Amino acid sequence: MFIERVLSGMRPTGNLHLGHYHGVLKNWVQMQSQYECLFFVADWHALTTHYDTPHIIEQNVWDMVVDWLAAGVDPARTTLFIQSRVPEHAELHLLLSMITPLGWLERVPTYKDQQEKLSEKDLSTYGFLGYPLLQSADILIYRATQVPVGEDQVPHVEFTREIARRFNHIYGREPGFEEKAGAAVKKLGSKKSRLYSELRLRYQEQGDNDALQSAQSLLNEQQSLSHGDRERLFGYLEGSGKMILSEPRAMLTASSKMPGLDGQKMSKSYNNTISLREDEASVSKKIRTMPTDPARIRRSDPGDPGKCPVWPLHQVYSGEDTKQWVIKGCKSAGIGCIECKQPVIDAVLEEQRPMRERAQLYLDDPALVRNIIADGCEKARKLAAETMRDVREAMGLSYT
Repeated sequence: MFIERVLSGMRPTGNLHLGHYHGVLKNWVQMQSQYECLFFVADWHALTTHYDTPHIIEQNVWDMVVDWLAAGVDPARTTLFIQSRVPEHAELHLLLSMITPLGWLERVPTYKDQQEKLSEKDLSTYGFLGYPLLQSADILIYRATQVPVGEDQVPHVEFTREIARRFNHIYGREPGFEEKAGAAVKKLGSKKSRLYSELRLRYQEQGDNDALQSAQSLLNEQQSLSHGDRERLFGYLEGSGKMILSEPRAMLTASSKMPGLDGQKMSKSYNNTISLREDEASVSKKIRTMPTDPARIRRSDPGDPGKCPVWPLHQVYSGEDTKQWVIKGCKSAGIGCIECKQPVIDAVLEEQRPMRERAQLYLDDPALVRNIIADGCEKARKLAAETMRDVREAMGLSYT
């Protein structure tokens, strides 16, 4: 049975907050029971904008991995690793840079946007210009089939697909391709080879996308095919050469609706966050001292939940009964702001409790985290080595 492979990474920014949990980590925890998952610390990516403060990266890496584990990411079901511990990422990035048009990089939507947002930094570096290509190498080196992203990141996945397509077009023209593909078709067996050929004809002559998807599914189910034959048949199906690098798909995930302590989106840059493992007293104090509807100067003044920064937190953490209680009590001044905040405090602390418990195991024995990452890096390198073997061979760099 064919298993989808999901790849996702995060830049090491230190301790994560509840916005990261609701926006990314909850998705990861759900995915790990459905797909083969690889999650990595993007430490090289951190250097694209923080190249002048490298001393903060190492501790941020370990703090972030502990937060992943605290959130419920299971190292027994996922591969967790650090990008820079798999140097094949850099090799593939270098080789892909040989064929990547400069204009493609300059057109990436976030390039100019980030330059404007981080105008205080000198980002006129190749590392910053080339970071979308490094992202592509991160994905392509594991032949990931799906990449979980929000809508704003879809162009990065499309860019990766274009890079894979260009690479396959340039380097997938192996000598005797047609004969090798024909021999691979026969290995499917008479019934399946006939079906594959019919679907291929329908797609190439009529542009039937359903036929293309059916043929791709047929190939994905064939466990006895070698990797080389599988990639030849994928390329032969679409009328191209051997597909050395597979094109990933964007897996759209809901963007985080997690509000911060001031009603804006929770973000370190707004200084409005609650950390995943923040202690209970601090969490209670932060929520208790949140601003509320300005109209409620006195306890007896009625208010409007829609104008209160606490209300968006109720939308995340409270059930319908509690929300109705808040609406009625706030508008009639039947409850005070401290009363209104208490259900949110209780719900946040309840959500964090298992995270603190899971994290304590790794805080008490940091070697456990190091061992998880070491095992993950070893698994990741094996997968990366398989791809690089095919890439070097296609580019004439295998020297066998």
